[in-house]
Amino acid sequence: MTATSSTGQPARFLPLEQADFQRLEHAGYLKGLLQPFKGKGSLEAWASQCTALRDDLIALAHRRVLQQAHAYPFRLLDVKLAQQTTGAGTTFLRWRNPDRSAMGVALWESLLDRPATPASLTNDLYAMELQRIALNMQISLLHTLGRQAQECASKAAQAEAVYLRRVRGHAEFLPPTTPKESP
Repeated sequence: MTATSSTGQPARFLPLEQADFQRLEHAGYLKGLLQPFKGKGSLEAWASQCTALRDDLIALAHRRVLQQAHAYPFRLLDVKLAQQTTGAGTTFLRWRNPDRSAMGVALWESLLDRPATPASLTNDLYAMELQRIALNMQISLLHTLGRQAQECASKAAQAEAVYLRRVRGHAEFLPPTTPKESP
């Protein structure tokens, strides 16, 4: 699969397309945000969907973006696109040097500024950076939404416990009900 860049040169990096995202069923996920959550169970289910979608997106980034970034001719460069797992338990795409002593977008900037970087790769490296930025934002949003939904589920469980304690407490003081006699 070879595309052509805006300069007419063959593109070596192919960004993700709408079809790639449709396989993740993101339309169903978006509908899930604006719904009347009924309590802990529905919030936990939605949190689980967000987490699963985040993990699917990370797998897509690995399968489609990193495989290209690690292929020829990009593997010859001294700055690599790599996955970084955070302490919060999610994974982002980062630029890094081979010995892992430096990481960040400044490495990508210096790669593009260097005369030794082939001009034929600049469009692809730019497309790769735009893809990295968008994927990291999407992964971050899904991670945050999932975490927030899980926190809301915990709060809903706490509210339910207080409610049930109150309802059960009042039930002890109500007079017993007797069936009414028919005439």
